[in-house]
Amino acid sequence: MDALELIRLNLLSPMVLAFFLGVLAVLLKSDLSFPEPLYAALSLYLLFAIGFKGGVELSKTSLEALLRPALATLLLGVLTPLLAYALARRFLRVRQEEAAALAAHYGSVSAVTFLAALAFVQAAGHRAEGFMPTLVAFLEVPGVVIGLLLARARGDLREAVREVLVGRSVFLMVGGLLVGFLSGEEGMAKVKAFFVDPFNGALTLFLMELGMVAARRLQDVRRLGARLFAFGTLVPLLHGGLGLLLGHWAGLSLGGGVVLAAMAASASYIAAPAAVRLALPQVSPSLYIAASLAVTFPFNLVLGIPLYYALGRVLWG
Repeated sequence: MDALELIRLNLLSPMVLAFFLGVLAVLLKSDLSFPEPLYAALSLYLLFAIGFKGGVELSKTSLEALLRPALATLLLGVLTPLLAYALARRFLRVRQEEAAALAAHYGSVSAVTFLAALAFVQAAGHRAEGFMPTLVAFLEVPGVVIGLLLARARGDLREAVREVLVGRSVFLMVGGLLVGFLSGEEGMAKVKAFFVDPFNGALTLFLMELGMVAARRLQDVRRLGARLFAFGTLVPLLHGGLGLLLGHWAGLSLGGGVVLAAMAASASYIAAPAAVRLALPQVSPSLYIAASLAVTFPFNLVLGIPLYYALGRVLWG
């Protein structure tokens, strides 16, 4: 599969096309909108389904197989916020608190990017390890916590960490993971028609809504300038490359390594914003939301994931 075929495979997937349909709806001032209850229901469904399917796979995985990938993921959870913080301070020249807010977002994970990467490697004929949702949880928490520590937040830091741990993204994924792990294949057989077969359809609708949200943030990108655009595209490349190297070291398959790279390259827009707003109210959300959702997310969706896959094929040989 050549580079053009990789890009075609990604661009013509229903998920990516739905994302840009949402962007187009905003640019053309369409009256299209998602009811808030539907958006919330899709979020809950996707997050629990991710965890549940991962838990079923985890019930069939040995501790020995999980150990090195878990260590690699935790290392990513420490390194990526530190790198993002240093780059934000040096190249964006933002204040310490603003750099820490960006570090929390770029150290954490976008669950939808994770899902898009899973769908991509599957379409490319590969299969990521079933315990990958476990690694999402491992990467989600340390990135946010380190970002908040970098801001030297006082008073509210403990509450902010609690907010991350019990927030819907981590809670649902970890909870779903536990349910899937305990119920195993027998439990999966009972709910497969709801949590497996309709999954990609729900993801497609969710991405349409995200496309509309991203389009509404384009004004922020224009206002903050080219440096924010450069930050939002170069940091994912750096983090994605690091994810590939650590995934290879951990013994993941090509599919698993590419998904880990996409996880490291992504930026959170669910758990991290909730925590940052609580701990760093003086930082404008337009900075980190515009960077993560209007720049990094579409970049990974269109170019990043195929690029990580192409680099992975070279690394895995």
